[in-house]
Amino acid sequence: MSAASFEGTSVSRGTSPRKPRAVKFGRLLQAIAPASPGHAEGVRAGLAELERLGFHASPPAKIESAGYFAGSVTARRDELLAGLADEGSDALVAVRGGYGANYLLDGLEIAKPNEPKVILGYSDLTSLQIYLWQRWGWVGFYAPMVAAGFSAGPGAAKGYDRESLLAAIQKTDGAWSIGLQGETLADGEAEGTILGGCLTLVETTLATRWELDTTDAILLLEDRGMKPWQVDRALMHLKQAGKFEKVRGIVLGDFPECEAPVAGSPTVREVCERILGPLNVPIVYGAPAGHTMRPMLTVPLGVKARLMAKREGALEILEPAVVA
Repeated sequence: MSAASFEGTSVSRGTSPRKPRAVKFGRLLQAIAPASPGHAEGVRAGLAELERLGFHASPPAKIESAGYFAGSVTARRDELLAGLADEGSDALVAVRGGYGANYLLDGLEIAKPNEPKVILGYSDLTSLQIYLWQRWGWVGFYAPMVAAGFSAGPGAAKGYDRESLLAAIQKTDGAWSIGLQGETLADGEAEGTILGGCLTLVETTLATRWELDTTDAILLLEDRGMKPWQVDRALMHLKQAGKFEKVRGIVLGDFPECEAPVAGSPTVREVCERILGPLNVPIVYGAPAGHTMRPMLTVPLGVKARLMAKREGALEILEPAVVA
């Protein structure tokens, strides 16, 4: 673990991760907006989809937006903490990403850190997920959000994958497999702890107290709207910071809206292969995790998994992400 990390963090000392309770049908999912605000139509559609799926869904608190944030730092932090403390809700689901979850982390204290709760989200939620993992060992869920995934529906473009979602938040025994629907850049098999998320947000943990410890990780990295050279720069930064030295395997997203600006110049896929290929670990590129135009997979973070890099790739989740 980085010397700058939290004192007393347990997960890097070999103890078990802290898993939340499974979310059963009929239970309440509380929407929160820890980053940017969502459009009203998308929020309504996402909440309706959660209800159709079999849960009760509560809208986010009515707070006044502040620029590109859903509300002030205090209001957004209070909403998060109230949701975590509310015994009537079994899970929190972010409205959307955007930007701003990092503002909540300075001085963030949770009253009952030994009682984690399912928090669904991706993109900017990576900051919060890594913080909770590094400080308290909370299992996370890289998953659809109210207005970014659920609003489009199951199996739809920019929607979500129902099977992986329900396995992640409801399955309390045994293993299951997630087909990665990508392509193998470096074949092989490896076991490790799934960690990571949005590439930009993983990178911005460097030199913070919650810098992501990637030792023995199956590292998930994905993003959108970056030029290939920007992906190159982010990967090189992580490489030079030593974040790839002890990884067991890598799963890459499909990086939508990241086309090469000039015909014939390097693509994101070629950048990833050039920088990550020499690591001699299994690598799968093009999984529909996080930012994707395809139905979004739900990937639990902080649990043991086996990456099988062959053809389209698969991720076998070796332990439940939730408890009964």
